[in-house]
Amino acid sequence: MIPKMDEYKKRWAIDSDHAIKPGLEAVQQALVQVGNPERDLRIIHVAGTNGKGSTIAFMEEILRQHGFSTAVFSSPALLDIHDQIRFNGQPIAPKDLDASFKLMKEAGLSGLLTDFELLTVAALVSFRQFAPDYVLLETGMGGELDSTNVVVPIVSIITSIALDHMAFLGGTLEEVAAHKAGIIKSGIPIVVGPLPKEALAVVQRIALEKVSPLFTYGEHFNIDAHDAFSGISTFQLKGRKMKGPHQANNAAVAIEALLAASIVLEEEKVATAVATTQLSFRFQEISPGLFMDGAHNPAAAKVLAETIRLEFPGEKVDFVIGMLKGKDIERTLDELIPVAASFTFVNFPHPQAETADKLMEYCHHERKRMTNYYTDTIILVKGNERRIVVTGSLYMINRLITHKEGTIEGK
Repeated sequence: MIPKMDEYKKRWAIDSDHAIKPGLEAVQQALVQVGNPERDLRIIHVAGTNGKGSTIAFMEEILRQHGFSTAVFSSPALLDIHDQIRFNGQPIAPKDLDASFKLMKEAGLSGLLTDFELLTVAALVSFRQFAPDYVLLETGMGGELDSTNVVVPIVSIITSIALDHMAFLGGTLEEVAAHKAGIIKSGIPIVVGPLPKEALAVVQRIALEKVSPLFTYGEHFNIDAHDAFSGISTFQLKGRKMKGPHQANNAAVAIEALLAASIVLEEEKVATAVATTQLSFRFQEISPGLFMDGAHNPAAAKVLAETIRLEFPGEKVDFVIGMLKGKDIERTLDELIPVAASFTFVNFPHPQAETADKLMEYCHHERKRMTNYYTDTIILVKGNERRIVVTGSLYMINRLITHKEGTIEGK
């Protein structure tokens, strides 16, 4: 479900399938019909289980500090379809998206694609019109069969690999890694974050087969506890607005990838960018003591718990959680239990939303309750020492933020 996409499909009489259908043939043919806009763009392609959005945010800010224009395609939507296609940090204007849908309609794309494939083509068509210096392209799911994998980038990135989307990507790290590593192109540099050894072995094998220069976190580049980056170049950074050791890793991957793409970077501008980058809902404090974080799988939950331990030593927090079906819910919740004072599970409207009572069944913590985003308000009372962390599905977080009856308030 892509919010507001149906409005554009209806306005321009374009049909597309709501289903997920991994594969590239349909989107490749569609791009031919709209003139292969991807061939006119300098693209950085980003895959990974977690960390894609943060790594892109770091790259985007570093590039902008150096005076480059940027375009980003990301998922899922934070509010609606417009923020998935961004120019210089701003969501695409409706008139510009209308122009892309008009072109796709005239090219005869109706009925040929899935929703995500259609959105991918719309993004690439829009980027051709905008003509940015660099496009930061995020995979939707996996890599090899993802609709974004129709491009030849200047550098490819795999931020992390963990078990997620197992129905599509497989139940082992090696299987997931094979899907992610499908974005590696012959002779194109590939930069990877910290990976489990089983996953790294797969990436190394595929990079070797494709004669692609491989830059591995911990071997070819690193960032230490004092924010000193070493890789193709060395930079002394100034700290980060985005907290947690995983964000240091993401920043390092972002810097090394830009360097691997032969982009000349200045230390002061890199340091300023890393210090000021903030991506919505990545351990973001939206009011005193109230944090948002889109941890929706065990690996992300483990990182979130580690961040809480580092930022608030000895403290436990109250979690507010909503999740989608198909996720490894039990293991995700288990990762949070050591830093949890309580859990509140949220019913929210989404076709794939898991019910709050079902989430309760998965949770092994003694303090837990249910609520509805549209009938209850989650209140952080001043003087309460415990902090609240809202996490899980970004769709749920957006509902809480945007729905006036479900507003999260600080009092």
